[in-house]
Amino acid sequence: MALLAPWIPRRFNSIKLNSFITAIQLRNRFPGPEKTLLHEFSAQSQMSSDNCFLQWGFKTYRTSSVWNNSSQSTISITQEINSAQSTMLPSVNEESLKTQKIPNFDSELSLEGLEDVPPLSPLQPVSEEEAVQIIADPPLPPDSFTLRDYVDHSETLQKLVLLGVDLSKIEKHPDAANCLLRMDFEKDIKQILLFLKDLGIEDNQLGPFLTKNYAIFSENLENLKTRVAYLQSKNFSKADVTQMVKNAPFLLSFSVERLDNRLGFFQKELELSVKKTRDLVVRLPRLLTGSLEPVKENLKVYRLELGFKRNEIQYMITKIPKMLTTNKRKLTETFDYVHNVMSIPHHVIVRFPQVFNTRLFKVKERHMFLTYLGRAQYDPAKPNYISLDKLVSMPDEIFCEVIAKTSVQDFEKFLKTL
Repeated sequence: MALLAPWIPRRFNSIKLNSFITAIQLRNRFPGPEKTLLHEFSAQSQMSSDNCFLQWGFKTYRTSSVWNNSSQSTISITQEINSAQSTMLPSVNEESLKTQKIPNFDSELSLEGLEDVPPLSPLQPVSEEEAVQIIADPPLPPDSFTLRDYVDHSETLQKLVLLGVDLSKIEKHPDAANCLLRMDFEKDIKQILLFLKDLGIEDNQLGPFLTKNYAIFSENLENLKTRVAYLQSKNFSKADVTQMVKNAPFLLSFSVERLDNRLGFFQKELELSVKKTRDLVVRLPRLLTGSLEPVKENLKVYRLELGFKRNEIQYMITKIPKMLTTNKRKLTETFDYVHNVMSIPHHVIVRFPQVFNTRLFKVKERHMFLTYLGRAQYDPAKPNYISLDKLVSMPDEIFCEVIAKTSVQDFEKFLKTL
């Protein structure tokens, strides 16, 4: 037992010393410990290292006195403590001398020392609960009959809708719809819109224009500028070009060669001057974009079937350009009723060609009412003459008051007898 007396207190003291050193190293390594760990060591940290070791030395001395009262054991223990203090805990001593108060770890905790959370891998397995909470966007349909399925995913379609473009009409043409889906608004569409704005197309007119001529996005911008320059070289003013483009959206989709051929055709076939040809296509620019077959057919009808002379045809067409594209059946039926039933000669019809642009049943109703009243007189050489212009252009109220000399109620009662 005497041999164990100096060893037991020495071993006991070494264990406690090692525990304290380990605690200090853990605190330095992890600057944000839990509060329980902080409270456990706060009392010991506030004391100076000398007082702390003196207390341990006193406890050790008491322990050793129980085993052995010899002064040699006490001296050896004190020497061992001093050596451990000088060799193993230099940082603890220096720290205790610099700061006598423990800092608040919660306030000094910085996010800079924390490592960023690594991004989740798409191959990382997830639990069933996490899988249920995942919200994924619905996939785009590979095939669809409507552009509505793609509007939420396409910036191009969204901006076209804001401009007033009717996608329901464009989606009827699958090739055009697929082309729009592949286009980028900034690269493919924006420059065309700026070109149309410079040309004079208003913001509220862009939607209807692009709905009709959606193919303009496939045109080269330089080609569009070249076609505008060609029209201006033919003495079409900028206002004329703007009006023509508004009324005929497909005009700029035609090449310069085709536009030149169309202008030459009307000038040659109608034997018009350059100025009259230009005025004709400005008033009805569809003559440059539509088919020429109805035009050729109507010219034959005026000459061969209706019996108008060339100069009479020129006069009527320059007054009412739409006569060149009117349905052939309507032309023949209107002329037959006006010429054969109302007995109006060719030279009078030539003076009022708008009769061919009026609904036939309206002409019939008014002529029959005037006949019933005994006022159907269309000869300019006789009294109470009624011109075709007044017959077809006036509203019912003015027609009844000025021409028929009766009330609208009488005219409506007469129509019920037909």
